[in-house]
Amino acid sequence: LIGQIVSSVTASLRFNGALNVDLIEFQTNLVPYPQIHFPLTTYAPIISAEKAYHEQLSVPEITNACFEFSNQMVKCDPRRGKYMACCLLYRGDVVPKDVNAAIAAIKTCRSIQFVDWCPTGFKVGINYQPPTVVPGGDLAKVQRAVCMLSNTTAIAEAWARLDHKFDLMYAKRAFVHWYVGEGMEEGEFSEAREDLAALEKDYEEVGRNSADGGEFEE
Repeated sequence: LIGQIVSSVTASLRFNGALNVDLIEFQTNLVPYPQIHFPLTTYAPIISAEKAYHEQLSVPEITNACFEFSNQMVKCDPRRGKYMACCLLYRGDVVPKDVNAAIAAIKTCRSIQFVDWCPTGFKVGINYQPPTVVPGGDLAKVQRAVCMLSNTTAIAEAWARLDHKFDLMYAKRAFVHWYVGEGMEEGEFSEAREDLAALEKDYEEVGRNSADGGEFEE
């Protein structure tokens, strides 16, 4: 699955398509502020080889699937946050007309919210090379697929979970002696924890300022 995602992200570097996207464009379109640079990755369709569909999923179906919790690579709830930008990378039997219709439908969905200062927020890449599967692998062969890279404030949930687990372990100084024995200083753990707390706050501010119409401090 990770291989399919990496392949989709880099497909435009290797194959021709109607709308090719290079890696620099990801940074340009997905990163509004230097510290807010952690994309949420989603892939669809995820169909096991044993349950391969005889009917191929349409462009609107795989596009909608990208906004479903079950297809995300990071555990967080986008409905609790706001999107700053989305980059949809299609592969295979896909035409721009179908993509435009699918995105238009997504924009009318109330459960998918964007920040006020980026109301459209969609970048699209279309590559004609269909996804390739590993022979005997777990994923079914499909005619079309989409990988979505999005920047959403909801990913702060992942940082909060990580902070909580760190706090529980660090309170007991679990494993700290191993790192100190390898040359690290104990103070580096506290600094890293402070950096992650600041990152959480940055994402919260982006979401809050969107509601207030304010400016985010870099």
